[in-house]
Amino acid sequence: MPRRVLAAVLAAVLAVVALAACGGPAGDPAAPPAGTVRVASYDFSENQILAEVYAAGLRRAGLEVVVQHGVGTREVVLPALEQGVVDVVVDYLGTAGEFLHAGADAARRDPVAAHADLERTLAPRGLSVLAAAAAEDQNGFVVLTRVAVEHGISRLSDLAPLAPGLAFGGPPECPSRAHCLIGLREVYGLRFGAVLSMPSRAATVETLLTGGIDVGMLETTDPHLADRSLLLLEDDRGLQPHENVVPIVRTDVLDDTGDVLATAMDAVSARLTTADLVELNRAVALDGLTPADAAAQWWEATG
Repeated sequence: MPRRVLAAVLAAVLAVVALAACGGPAGDPAAPPAGTVRVASYDFSENQILAEVYAAGLRRAGLEVVVQHGVGTREVVLPALEQGVVDVVVDYLGTAGEFLHAGADAARRDPVAAHADLERTLAPRGLSVLAAAAAEDQNGFVVLTRVAVEHGISRLSDLAPLAPGLAFGGPPECPSRAHCLIGLREVYGLRFGAVLSMPSRAATVETLLTGGIDVGMLETTDPHLADRSLLLLEDDRGLQPHENVVPIVRTDVLDDTGDVLATAMDAVSARLTTADLVELNRAVALDGLTPADAAAQWWEATG
């Protein structure tokens, strides 16, 4: 096993062990009471917001809930879920499917088929997949609106003849991801003249606005897209998979709570839209609310 891969595996194992220790042994006053549903989030803001939105739905149904934020990446959180260290994680349909089936062409599957495949994959692991929301968060690629107008650009395929003269900016992992630079090259034939690593989405936006890059990667629910000076290009060749928000729950916890947990979470999914995600992200990123406060605001607005 390559040293880099071994280090990643060991880091994931140690993180799960540390997370288990945080729960404390039986009788530990720091441990949540028996029957408490433990909702974990990944290590980025939107997923922390989603964890709070669904946790609030469970509390409204009368369940005791604790939220454990920023637990880590899928390499950490999904093993923790399987091992019973946490009970619920809110995931994204296409990314979860591809994580479990490396190399799968998730972009070509419709959401119903992708959901059924995820159910089949996780059932033997003691995990259940609940109803997916209409809310969806995909990788998106953005240019300045004035540049798009000047060059007649509205779709990713329009960039092909221009790409060698353009600078691209995205997250550090983008060059190695199938739905970022690899996919842009293989599906759209885009070979940019320069590629810059961006430390954050806010930095991507700022660098776009100041002319440091010509094309930037932002999620399609990024609150900065409300700025009309930015244009989200159409993914006209279907590079991105369907990324509907979807909760994954330990099956034994689902059984222990009867229909209460599933009904409560399905009700959240039934009302959560992509526009809601944009507003929730805006409340945290631009208005300075905490994920919990943004979730409370969403519940108040939606009843």
